[in-house]
Amino acid sequence: MSSTASGKSGTWRNWGGNVSARPAREVAPASVEELAAAVRRAAEEGMPVKAVGSGHSFTSIAATDGLLVRPRLLTGIRAIDRRAGTVTVEAGTPLKRLNAALAREGLSLTNMGDIMEQTVSGAVSTGTHGTGRESASIAAQIRALELVTADGSVLTCSAEENPEIFAAARIGLGALGIVTAITFAVEPMFLLTAREEPMPLDRVLAEFDQLWSENEHFEFYWFPHTGSTNTKRNNRSAGPEQPVGRFAGWVEDEFLSNGVFQAANWVGRAVPAAVPAIARISSRALSARSYTDIPYKVFTSPRRVRFVEMEYALPREAVTEALRELRAMVDRSGLRVSFPVEVRTAPADDITLSTASGRDSAYIAVHMFRGTPYQRYFSAAEHILTAYEGRPHWGKVHTRDAEYLSRVYPRFGEFTALRDRLDPDRRFRNDHLRRVLGA
Repeated sequence: MSSTASGKSGTWRNWGGNVSARPAREVAPASVEELAAAVRRAAEEGMPVKAVGSGHSFTSIAATDGLLVRPRLLTGIRAIDRRAGTVTVEAGTPLKRLNAALAREGLSLTNMGDIMEQTVSGAVSTGTHGTGRESASIAAQIRALELVTADGSVLTCSAEENPEIFAAARIGLGALGIVTAITFAVEPMFLLTAREEPMPLDRVLAEFDQLWSENEHFEFYWFPHTGSTNTKRNNRSAGPEQPVGRFAGWVEDEFLSNGVFQAANWVGRAVPAAVPAIARISSRALSARSYTDIPYKVFTSPRRVRFVEMEYALPREAVTEALRELRAMVDRSGLRVSFPVEVRTAPADDITLSTASGRDSAYIAVHMFRGTPYQRYFSAAEHILTAYEGRPHWGKVHTRDAEYLSRVYPRFGEFTALRDRLDPDRRFRNDHLRRVLGA
């Protein structure tokens, strides 16, 4: 899969194929100064401005009919401070390049999501997360950031400098300005041992608290129309390094998880009645495996089958009950769901609009194969998840608006007041932000 969105014929499209836009103009600035000048020029013309990374969000959060900023030239590591345990990286750097560069330096992020195609700024701005008992989202690992605001000013933000902006801009939704550089906390390279194991859904739900408490990183995938899951437990290891063999990795991660899975989804899209049988066969094809490797090779995996996704963060204690409701809904609905449901966790953090802001959280993510109608399934799932005061992932499909979001985020007013101060003329506006943040 390509990690960049299409710009053919002046049309921008996201990776999932469910969002498109026709910007009036595109720029790819080679420096922060060029970017700031482009923002000032847009302001003089009364033109809205949005920055876009790899297009991995499923919402129209980056769509614009004004100026589209592509930070593809703002890449690379600016500085490594081993004494402070930080790395400062340009905002357009893809996570996969950051991970590889850190590994060459013997360093690593503490936690990360399960794909690494996004730019660092896109990933943090929408709240990308992995799973962790104590270690939180990528944004929670930020120690400072650089931001170009609506008037073209360049601000440095941290817990010591512009702290009220730092509290919000770590997950800023592109509403406060354009992030141009990020300083992450890093640590010396370490090893993780992954244990992947099929397990009945009823057992996972009954033992969820234990599985969460006993593992640094626990997640699982449930296959709708079956009682089966695939669980994954990642824990730090003293070694030795024992990566997945090249051939075994190709068979399991490329041939089965991408090639065969894509073919199965093609069949399911053409013949929906076949989906439950395909799901049962797919879930039985799984086998247990263990391996030990450096973090990004354990946390991340290739995602070549395109899909559309919705994900909600719930209070962690509510996740098993919500999953039981989701399973019952699928069973009685007649829906045919060919993609597994993903469940992860995160500890509470202090970021204003983080989905884990102020509460220990668990995430339920539902997916549908690209090109398959998803609205009925997502609507039914959303009805269940919002009943638990669920917070939608900022980069994934949802129908919530500012009125709802202001109820589930205690610091929502803090964020909108800061937006009023930094962008009173709504230079970074678009229709999506009007819906989720208000006017």
